Amino acid sequence: MLLKLYKPLALGIVLTSITISGMAQTGAPVETSKANTDYKPAFKGQTRIGSVKTKTAYKDEVINTNLKGPWGICVLPDGRLLISGKPGTMQILTTTGKIVKTITGFPKVHFQGQGGLLDVNIDPNFKKNRMVYWTYAQPGENGAALAVAKGRLSADETKLEQVSVIFEAVPRHKGGGQYGSRLVFDKKGNIFVSSGDRSAKDIRQKAQDLNTTTGKIIHITKNGKPVAGNPFIGKANAKPEIYALGIRNPDGLAIHPATGELWEAEFGPRGGDELNLIRAGGNYGWPVVTYGIEYTGEKVYEGIQQKEGTIQPVYYWDPSISPGCMIFYTGNMAEWKNNILVGGLGGVHIARLVIRNNKVVGEERLLENRQERWRCMAIGKDGNLYAGTDSGKLYKISKK
Repeated sequence: MLLKLYKPLALGIVLTSITISGMAQTGAPVETSKANTDYKPAFKGQTRIGSVKTKTAYKDEVINTNLKGPWGICVLPDGRLLISGKPGTMQILTTTGKIVKTITGFPKVHFQGQGGLLDVNIDPNFKKNRMVYWTYAQPGENGAALAVAKGRLSADETKLEQVSVIFEAVPRHKGGGQYGSRLVFDKKGNIFVSSGDRSAKDIRQKAQDLNTTTGKIIHITKNGKPVAGNPFIGKANAKPEIYALGIRNPDGLAIHPATGELWEAEFGPRGGDELNLIRAGGNYGWPVVTYGIEYTGEKVYEGIQQKEGTIQPVYYWDPSISPGCMIFYTGNMAEWKNNILVGGLGGVHIARLVIRNNKVVGEERLLENRQERWRCMAIGKDGNLYAGTDSGKLYKISKK
């Protein structure tokens, strides 16, 4: 590691030019706005890391402008894109952006606030069983809940058959905020689901309560049962589906393609958005520990940033970028290989994070000039990046 220059900033001493494992990193941090707090990071590089800049030429193009609230995206075995729409349907698109199928047959969704039809993924054995899995805000008499369902895609690709709900988060809540959620398969074919804290002050503290499944990372089988070996199985007053706790609004969840480790990106309150490496049984602190503050400007509870027994974020943002999705890049741009891409909603850019030894060593803001709220991303079979936005657009980002 070659250190060239130090420069004092409001948050302390940061590197403005550094070489890490042959990767040239130059420039001040991409964030130049004043932080919401004077909270200090727990370690160097936990926030406002030095900037990097992509050298490979690439282009972005809008290939569809008529998506209805795109929220999740996954790639079918033949390369087409399956995209969920928050109002309650899914569509299949070609990689030229043409909508070729609209799928119905889903349970009713609670389409309010941040609720609706949310993430989508396909069974690892989709070619044989045609099973689709999704998360959604499930309406009910006592309020809505995050739920996970599955169904078989019909032969004509227009409806879901044999639909069943395999998981419902508890407790229910009448608010419309912060369901999470993302759904990813582990290497054994089991499912990780990110479950939001539901936002309101009368429920968010349950992110620390093992007898609830809000504000958690959930680990279940394809039938919704707790995965054998889950960390809280057999513990009194603990839900056996829980894998990790202390989570706020986890709209990003992805597995590292090389290490198999689970990573999560979540909204902070006002500031304090986090990137976390998820460990079995780990407590990520919310709402007791956070680098953010209330939207009113007050401290969250006692305003604690570190506490014994809780795990620090690998990285955090203040001000917020509002993470809406995340992936590990596995496409045609060798320069981006295994980088984390985080779709910013309020931040209106895609954050590219260079990772070395489970630390962020460089950050870049991509497509900031488009001023879009980036909601979902996937790498196509063709190696291109496809990204959906809250404005209903589908972008293709490809190497020139």
